[in-house]
Amino acid sequence: MKKWFAVIGDPIAQSKSPEMHNAWYEEENVDATYIPMHVKPEHIQQAVASLKLLGASGWNVTIPHKQTIIPFLDELDGLAAKMGAVNTVVHTAEGKLKGYNTDGPGFVKSLEEAIGTKKRNEAVLIIGAGGAARGIAFSLQMEGYTNITIANRTIEKAQQITDEMNAGRAMSLQQAEQSLSAFQIFIQTTPAGMATGDFALPFSLEKFPAGAIAADIVYNPLMTPFLQAAEQKGAAIVNGLGMFVHQGAIAYEHWLGNYPNTNAMIARLTAQLGGK
Repeated sequence: MKKWFAVIGDPIAQSKSPEMHNAWYEEENVDATYIPMHVKPEHIQQAVASLKLLGASGWNVTIPHKQTIIPFLDELDGLAAKMGAVNTVVHTAEGKLKGYNTDGPGFVKSLEEAIGTKKRNEAVLIIGAGGAARGIAFSLQMEGYTNITIANRTIEKAQQITDEMNAGRAMSLQQAEQSLSAFQIFIQTTPAGMATGDFALPFSLEKFPAGAIAADIVYNPLMTPFLQAAEQKGAAIVNGLGMFVHQGAIAYEHWLGNYPNTNAMIARLTAQLGGK
């Protein structure tokens, strides 16, 4: 029987997930399809019930439903429970709906493809304290990163994450700006990744250390203002496309049991987005 999967969000037309997953099904000779579904916030409960009733094997969840879907699921995995956010749902053989969050693990896979695993003791600065930063912080900690600092405009939000981690430090963006030389890995998670003009950077990179690693979670554009400025300072660059592809690949593995070809997909989407 043909399997089917979906992604739900509002808006949803811009999502590249259907193209990515359907290409993987074709490559892997999987009899399945993946469709986008536009779900308004007020319809999330009905949408979940309908997806279950109609036999979806699983689905992805994007903005604005990652938190609001949780009451309508039967179970959460450990990371999703810590994050309070779900981006992947598995409809189990027992008829249960289990929620996962693959965003943070997807980022770590992407980062370590670029830098390897030998830098887990280096000082990491996560810029921002929203949902993405939260997932990345927990995922880095789970993978053995031992020196994590979170910087945010409102320091209390950063402190909340480090308190829950029972590790790491919190600081303001102003404090981070003055101590950039203390870090080797920088992860930009704020809306500045998609901004322009005076709001294109979270803070001045005047003191950015040469030879550091700069990552952004945004993949369109591939080279955000933060990455451009960091590259000019001599940083190695990790754009957000790898995170996007790997979070999808982890979801695919939850649904179908194997990990698809991420290298070819990253190359395909990079070409589409005008990269090299």
